Amino acid sequence: MSAPKTDMYKQENQQRGPMRGMVFVVGFALSLVSLMIWLSRNGSTPEGAETQIDGRTGAEAPAEGN
Repeated sequence: MSAPKTDMYKQENQQRGPMRGMVFVVGFALSLVSLMIWLSRNGSTPEGAETQIDGRTGAEAPAEGN
C-alpha cells in the first residue's frame, strides 16, 4: 500500500526549517571543535621563572629561554 495524499512540494516546504536548524547546529559544533583545536595548539608556556619543574619527573630544570 502506498501513503495517501503525498504532496512532495508541501513536504519539502515543511521540512526546510528543521533541515536549516540541523545544518546550523552541525556548523556550530564544528566551529567549537576547531576553536578547541586552535586553542590547544596555540597555548602558551609559562615564562619568567628562573627554573621550571619537569612535569614527568618533578625535578628542577633550567628555563629554556635563558
